Amino acid sequence: MLLRSLLGAVALAAAGAPLQAAEVTVKMLNSSPNGAMVFEPAFVRIAPGDSVKFVATDKGHNVESIKGMAPEGSAPIKGVVSKDETVTFEKEGVYGLQCAPHYMMGMIALVVVGKPENLEAAKAAPQKSKLATRRFEPLLAQAAEVK
Repeated sequence: MLLRSLLGAVALAAAGAPLQAAEVTVKMLNSSPNGAMVFEPAFVRIAPGDSVKFVATDKGHNVESIKGMAPEGSAPIKGVVSKDETVTFEKEGVYGLQCAPHYMMGMIALVVVGKPENLEAAKAAPQKSKLATRRFEPLLAQAAEVK
């Protein structure tokens, strides 16, 4: 009888416990097998409420939103150069991100939170770097496969 009561109490406590949000780590690197000036990984898929920790593994990098590549009403992201930045993503959609000092060198990343509801708008956002445009193509194709 005591064991049954104890098991019941444990089950109730577990049912009432909030789910822990996940945290994904993305390194900001000068070089990797994937090229120079990269976020690694460059494509991240998470659930609303999850966080991404952008780690300045190599100094001189930051993480910032790219205009037109975030869900409407989401807060802009603007990290400090050479500092780690943890971002919690609440709104579903596609977030295009850049390292501002190295954007022209194609240092971009794509975070998909839940469903990629703003994917067409993100695809249509003008890029000022041909290398960034080229690097976004496979990432946006991956986002299109998310259901």
